[in-house]
Amino acid sequence: MIEFVKGEVVYHEADYLAVDVRGLGHQVFVPNPFAFTDGEEVMLYTHFVVREDAQLLYGFKTKRERNLFRLLLEVSGVGPKAALAMLTHMSPEALVRAIHIEDVKTLTKLPGVGKKTAQRLVLDLKDKLAKLGWEPSLDLAAETASLPPVVPNAERDVIDALLALGYNEEEAEWAVRESGQRIDASVSTEEWIKKALQAMMKR
Repeated sequence: MIEFVKGEVVYHEADYLAVDVRGLGHQVFVPNPFAFTDGEEVMLYTHFVVREDAQLLYGFKTKRERNLFRLLLEVSGVGPKAALAMLTHMSPEALVRAIHIEDVKTLTKLPGVGKKTAQRLVLDLKDKLAKLGWEPSLDLAAETASLPPVVPNAERDVIDALLALGYNEEEAEWAVRESGQRIDASVSTEEWIKKALQAMMKR
């Protein structure tokens, strides 16, 4: 079992980081790769998945977030990719709150989550989360700070990020157009991705 990885981010793609750990490059799937910058030193708490055709490493900034990811995996029909998408689209606090108040409507807006899966999330996790001390947060806007500035072709970067999260090209382009009307040139690519995801949640 790999408990954590500590090293330098060499580069990031739409759904993973390449982390250099003493000369060995690890592919680590994380909720939001765009929240990291190349050259940054990171420590990620990991969850290792072994399949017949692959060995996959998922990483999280905190043990608490990793534990929530593992709880999501206990729900029937929720695999690592779906659980990671949930934590990409919603902060852990927002996700816990939606489950706590049985907000099935919000949960079904997550990629790959239908009504039955949303109901299972509530049924299977509401009591578990309470027992583990997960209190729903009233501040749903708490997100990461210190994001890098917008780079050229940021619009394409946002679309590619949405495609990697399971949206189709038409949905991604709509979200970029919709969110782009309410941002200015100083906004970071990561912030634009968040705005685009919020637009999709309200669609």
